[in-house]
Amino acid sequence: MPTPFSLNARQQQVLWATVRHYVATAEPVGSEVLVKEYGLRASSATVRNAMGMLEKAGLLYQPHVSAGRIPSDSGYRIYVDRLLQPIRLPQSVDQILTDRLQGRNWSMEAVFKGAAQILATLSGYITLITLPLNRSTELKHVQLVRVDDTRLMMIVVMDTYETESVMVPLTGSEDLDLDLLERELKMVSNFLNAQLQGRSLSELQNLDWGELGAEFESYGRMVQSMLQELDRRSKPLQNPTQIMMSGVADVLRQPEFGELAQLKMILHLLEEEQQQLMPLIFDLSSDSEDLLSKEQRRVTVRIGSENPLEPIRACTLISSNYTRGSVPLGSVSILGPTRMDYESTIALVEATADYLSDHLSEL
Repeated sequence: MPTPFSLNARQQQVLWATVRHYVATAEPVGSEVLVKEYGLRASSATVRNAMGMLEKAGLLYQPHVSAGRIPSDSGYRIYVDRLLQPIRLPQSVDQILTDRLQGRNWSMEAVFKGAAQILATLSGYITLITLPLNRSTELKHVQLVRVDDTRLMMIVVMDTYETESVMVPLTGSEDLDLDLLERELKMVSNFLNAQLQGRSLSELQNLDWGELGAEFESYGRMVQSMLQELDRRSKPLQNPTQIMMSGVADVLRQPEFGELAQLKMILHLLEEEQQQLMPLIFDLSSDSEDLLSKEQRRVTVRIGSENPLEPIRACTLISSNYTRGSVPLGSVSILGPTRMDYESTIALVEATADYLSDHLSEL
């Protein structure tokens, strides 16, 4: 009996054709149909014998005694690992995302939500995109600007390219010299960038304003107040578990989700227990902080029983990290039935992760 790792060419061809047929039709298949539809250069008896050997190896099975055969989780695994051929998608996912998401004054959360909706539409499956993980909350850029004659705003860009802002009243606004104010704001902004860049908000309670002189003491009090407010607001941003989800209604039309009990478990997991999904779609261990090039980033495919969570053990979960530079900040995932179009789904996940990586790098 052949093992899953020593299939001969005929058995590989039959397994490939069986997976392709079942993905397309959701129906078990017999040897005669495979010979006719996939042009296998063998008799029905030869193909039937190969299917029998694949069944003994645990790669195919019969859902009913009189039915044809369908792939098992192990069969899909061999297909994904050894038989799947990379494809070029008919439409450029990057171009679709660019056309629909760029050129609008959207927040980062809106961009990621929009990307999830587009990916769900393109794939027909459930899309899960995590918001960027704020790993270190270090400052990248600080700027003070005048909003009007009575208010100042501090704009802070973090090293994850999250942007925060806070406003304070402008003291002494009745005798305002706008030209002098603009020059002073520029000087203070330059000072803040020199002092704060690369430091976390929690470190910024005791700045030395001596370098700028006594005339800037009033700015010091305002800035400290602003920094304290930003530090207070930034605490919730350190929770990395928020997930943008889309496509639930579409995927539930798949025949695999016809059982009400299973459907309820999946919906409960997606809506109420997202924390359980995080270790599967985005590795938060120290390993996830390894620096990876684009070529080294891998797509993770968990098929059926490979998923440790009971509600999705009849599903396939495909994930890939997106990065800022070479540091992983979040993930793009697709959840669907094991009877999945693996070629196009993997390509969609990869392309969307690359788009989000490029988007973060361009901010």
